[in-house]
Amino acid sequence: MPEPTKKDETESAPPPPEQKSPEEGGTEKGKDMDIREMASSSDEDDTSVSTPPADGMSKPAERKDSVWSIGEGEDAEKRDDAQRSTLFVEKPQTGTVSVGGNITFIAKVEAKDLLRKPNVKWFKGKWMDLASKAGKHLQLKESFERHTKIHTFEMHIIQAKLNYAGNYRCEVSYKDKFDSCSFDLEVTESSQAAPSIDIRSAFKRSGEGQEDAGELDFSGLLKRREVKQQEEEPEVDVWELLKNANPSEYEKIAFQYGITDLRGMLKRLKRMRREVKKSAAFAKGLDPAYQVDKGGKVRFMVELADPTVELKWYKNGQEIRPSAKYIFEHKGNQRILFINNCQMSDDARYYVTAGDEKCSTELFVRDPPILVTKGLEDTSTYIGERVELSCEVSEDDANVKWFRNGVELPNDPKSRYRIKVEGKKHTLVIEEAAKNDNAVYSVMTTGGQSEAKLSVGLRPLKISLALEDQTVRLGQEIHLKCEISENVTGKWYKNGQQVEASDRVKIYHKGRIHRFVIASSAVDDEGEYMFVPDEYEINIPCKVHIVDPPKLHLDGLGENNTVTVVAGSKLRLEIPITGEPTPKVVWSRGDKGITDSGRIRSETYSDSSCLVIDAAERDDSGPFRITLKNEAGEDTALINIKVVDVPDPPEAPNVTEVGEDWCVMTWEPPANDGGSPILGYFIERKKKQSSRWMRLNFELCKETTFEPKKMIEGVAYEVRVFAVNAIGISKPSMPSKSFVPIAVTSPPTLLAVDGVTDTSVTMKWRPPDHIGAAGLDGYVVEYCFEGNGFSQGISTDLSEEVGEPPFNKEEAERSGLKENLIPKTDEWIVANPELTDKTKFTINGLPTGSKILVRVKAVNAAGESDPRYHPQPILVKEVIEPPKIRLPRHLKQTYTRRVGETVNLVIPFQGKPRAKVSWQKNGSPIDKNDINIRNTENDTIIFIRKAERGHSGEYDMKVEVENLEDKATIDIQIIDRPGPPEVVTIEDVWGENVNLSWKPPKDDGNSAITGYTIQKADKKSMEWFTVMEHYHRTSATINELIIGNEYYFRIFSENMCGLSEDATMTKESALIAKDGKVYKYPVYDDFDFSERPLFTQPLVNTFAVAGYNATLNCSVRGNPKPKITWMKNKVLIMNDPRYRMFSNQGVCTLEIRKPSPYDGGTYTCRAVNELGEAEVECKLEVKGGLSFFRLLMDGVPPHIIDSYMREVQADRTEGK
Repeated sequence: MPEPTKKDETESAPPPPEQKSPEEGGTEKGKDMDIREMASSSDEDDTSVSTPPADGMSKPAERKDSVWSIGEGEDAEKRDDAQRSTLFVEKPQTGTVSVGGNITFIAKVEAKDLLRKPNVKWFKGKWMDLASKAGKHLQLKESFERHTKIHTFEMHIIQAKLNYAGNYRCEVSYKDKFDSCSFDLEVTESSQAAPSIDIRSAFKRSGEGQEDAGELDFSGLLKRREVKQQEEEPEVDVWELLKNANPSEYEKIAFQYGITDLRGMLKRLKRMRREVKKSAAFAKGLDPAYQVDKGGKVRFMVELADPTVELKWYKNGQEIRPSAKYIFEHKGNQRILFINNCQMSDDARYYVTAGDEKCSTELFVRDPPILVTKGLEDTSTYIGERVELSCEVSEDDANVKWFRNGVELPNDPKSRYRIKVEGKKHTLVIEEAAKNDNAVYSVMTTGGQSEAKLSVGLRPLKISLALEDQTVRLGQEIHLKCEISENVTGKWYKNGQQVEASDRVKIYHKGRIHRFVIASSAVDDEGEYMFVPDEYEINIPCKVHIVDPPKLHLDGLGENNTVTVVAGSKLRLEIPITGEPTPKVVWSRGDKGITDSGRIRSETYSDSSCLVIDAAERDDSGPFRITLKNEAGEDTALINIKVVDVPDPPEAPNVTEVGEDWCVMTWEPPANDGGSPILGYFIERKKKQSSRWMRLNFELCKETTFEPKKMIEGVAYEVRVFAVNAIGISKPSMPSKSFVPIAVTSPPTLLAVDGVTDTSVTMKWRPPDHIGAAGLDGYVVEYCFEGNGFSQGISTDLSEEVGEPPFNKEEAERSGLKENLIPKTDEWIVANPELTDKTKFTINGLPTGSKILVRVKAVNAAGESDPRYHPQPILVKEVIEPPKIRLPRHLKQTYTRRVGETVNLVIPFQGKPRAKVSWQKNGSPIDKNDINIRNTENDTIIFIRKAERGHSGEYDMKVEVENLEDKATIDIQIIDRPGPPEVVTIEDVWGENVNLSWKPPKDDGNSAITGYTIQKADKKSMEWFTVMEHYHRTSATINELIIGNEYYFRIFSENMCGLSEDATMTKESALIAKDGKVYKYPVYDDFDFSERPLFTQPLVNTFAVAGYNATLNCSVRGNPKPKITWMKNKVLIMNDPRYRMFSNQGVCTLEIRKPSPYDGGTYTCRAVNELGEAEVECKLEVKGGLSFFRLLMDGVPPHIIDSYMREVQADRTEGK
């Protein structure tokens, strides 16, 4: 462990290059040592460390009266005692570098006989561990060559300075093996003189806006920084300015001269003023500051003028007593204090008193740096792959920062970068690498850094299927298809221009296949096409050639290219034509051509040709030929011209069938179709008393029958028909005879038993699915006794669906059943002589023990609907359902509400018949004037409109059905704000501190006190300020009060509702006197924390589902820590893989893995310590059963399965 270093109060100009003797150095207190002094002193005095004696037992000589207070290093002792061996394969060599240059020292260690990586440290001089100085000017790197099994360790010094020169040492250790090598660094002199040190730079933040942040220097006051060359300024002594200035001008001076740590500077100015006085008690006092690494040892030494004076040591005002950590030594007039195993808590201010005088110092403890033991490695991958960049550091769970191109990566769950920590190994994970992940990634710790380059590239692309040249007829589909080896997007080009997807052009991409489709090609679609994959410099070309021979487009003509024209009208028949070049058109009739003039003539255009007939005559009927010719070919077609007229009207239609809102009508075709086939019919209807006809079909009816719908029941209608051919619509037929639509409803649905007593049966059902426009007048309920017309052996499974009686007549006849087994209509008994409009009815007056069959009919103006039968006979006997309270889960624990809030609890239960519910509060009946309770058949409600604290207590609920009952208890707690604490007294006042004590409030608001809030007020202003919140004790010490002020204090109580409305204030004030007072240490009695086990949260009865894990939880406290055991049905649970037991911070958990009904029972948790024991238990009920085979497959022993099956069988027998 390195020796502790001293922190001086001030910084002065650097000393001359000549080295002083140790005696001279020990007497000069006001001079500071920079890193060059330490390097040179370590070269002269500590060179023996690099070449220890053969016996390994000698230690470096301790320099007497050195300006550095000596703290014995533990690492040096271990190194001297360790077994020496040769581990280096290549040792670092002495080197020379000029100012501003870079140099690298390399050490190599062979790992052939090593099971893990050796530990390597770099030092400057004797004690300076360079791992803590890694930064901009110093970098430590390491690597491992797997083939040669050589560890390589490098130390890079960047932009070297003069103070970097000196002796360096590299140490390597592995278990009991150790090796060391020393080397020198020479930095050539620079022509520029060393810059003078400005006192203001000593109080600027470390590395704040300077180039040398992170170089080889000390932290805090020992840092010597190279200041940027600035324009020459007149020398200003800031110390003299502050000494002679008014305190009100301190901030102005600090701002003017760039001092950022004004408070630290003023503290040191104050100490300098005090140190001007010569001490009469101390011949030699403590150094101003000491520094030690965490875990090291520090030595404080003072020399007394009078050895008989009593001397005491203090840490932060507390006296230090001798112990294994603090060791006192007396050597003549010297008084020495050793502090062993220094921790961060030892970083404090120390002082020693001798009589009325004291001498103080500061101890700084620093954490050892965290090294990067295994660096990052350059990685190459493809897009979409998972990437992991890993490194290893010297400590578990160390604080490590990751950077991408110098920018820190956030450890955010939403980030695409995930950081995984496994002990010393830190990994940066990228689930799917992208192109933009190409970067330099680095990891940084307090003692080193490492970086690696991540390269994300594209996979090599191969063409599995290239595009092919195509020749396509005009109008046909152009389908280009290619396949490549990677699933990437791409672009399509035509003649060098990009083609985008549109309604006409379809571009498809599925996996590695790309397709380009034009459903109907055009002349402009001819050209050179090319597919270019994104991000690849490759293209796949092809050519498309469009061929367009002459073609006649006769799609608009009728069957056999027949064109029908009405006699006397003009026909202008336009035939679209295509072809390139434009084809020649010739019209002819028979052997005679048609010219472009006359009554029958032809007209030709670029894209069509027309046949014109003025005033068509019946003789014009016949075939006409059109012929197209061009150099690509020819096309010809015959067009039949037919002159026709509209048909005659049909006969009056007949209505053959009528429904609730529909009818069926038929008619005969017209006698004359007008020379053109009948295409269909239009149908119209109207109310008899109306003259307005309404068309029923907008598409032609091809048949001579039609079914009009959506008519109103009870209204008379008439219908008529129109005949339609290609020419037009005929005149309407004569109206049909009037008719009225009306129909019964469908059967009722979902007929079921709602309740059964000894003399009655209650049935319920749902309304019919279809209720006609005539409405629903009511229902008729009928029943008959079983055996009075029905056979018990006939299946009734389908009766609910079809609404038929529970038998099949044909099957009964085939089975040889007699006729008297089929029910007769007069055997059904009407239960309600008058119609009921309810969907629930009770049949009364039934004999107990009989079985009845029930059916229900819906009735409207059209009559009764088909009956709906109940599928099974109903036994007239009341069924007793045992009571069961379904207590909601949140009511199984204490139900807490604040004063004034509403309490509204609904507790469901079950039990028939006539379940009786009763309530009690704390064993007494509930006052219904204060608490409202409403009971129904299925639940009970307890309602408190405005809760008061008097409503707190245990509420007992009991449900009774005949001689059966079930109980439940609800614990209701109404809480309010607490009262203020009782008397607040000022126990003691010393220095800047006041000790207060108080008593808890009498009224805790029916809730535990969770803390106190303490406020202070200056007597002059009486403005209150909070100094402590959520404070749990009844005594407190208020610190950092202003000397000379007088204070009052007040305290608020706090529970889960909040702070108390009032506070209790001290009757007297506390004056912070300027003169110090001797603190009287209070005497405390040792508190006995022993306690027998006590369950603070009991087990709760639980329901579990078979096959799903269940947990039982409770909490216990006790001292000594109690031993926890679990039992099932009073049998200890041990070594059973189906159970897992946990205990964490007093919370005990039993996990039952995939329970079965066999796992149900009473579970007990027992806590035992030397003061006693405690138990809590609960019941676990597992819903759902398992078969014998399933239990056997799950590994349950056969004798346990037999026991469980017998219990299940017994439960079923009792249930029957």
